[in-house]
Amino acid sequence: MNKRGSVIFGITIAIFIYISGVLILPFIIDDVDSSRIAFDCTNSSISDGTKLNCLITDITVPYFILFFVSLLLGFVAGAIK
Repeated sequence: MNKRGSVIFGITIAIFIYISGVLILPFIIDDVDSSRIAFDCTNSSISDGTKLNCLITDITVPYFILFFVSLLLGFVAGAIK
């Protein structure tokens, strides 16, 4: 495959991965909301372990977004090289 074809293929795969991530994100956000309710994260008198679980649950969505962005950049950079 020539250079132009590989760049177009890499961008196409990157767009597909982006769309897949955007479609999956609402389901993850719903799970994060339900787990925050189950852990009672708004309560100030919870144990330290539960506070840690609340923090880990809250950071799930940004890590998910960063994962898909790095995957997109990897496909595009790999196609350009």
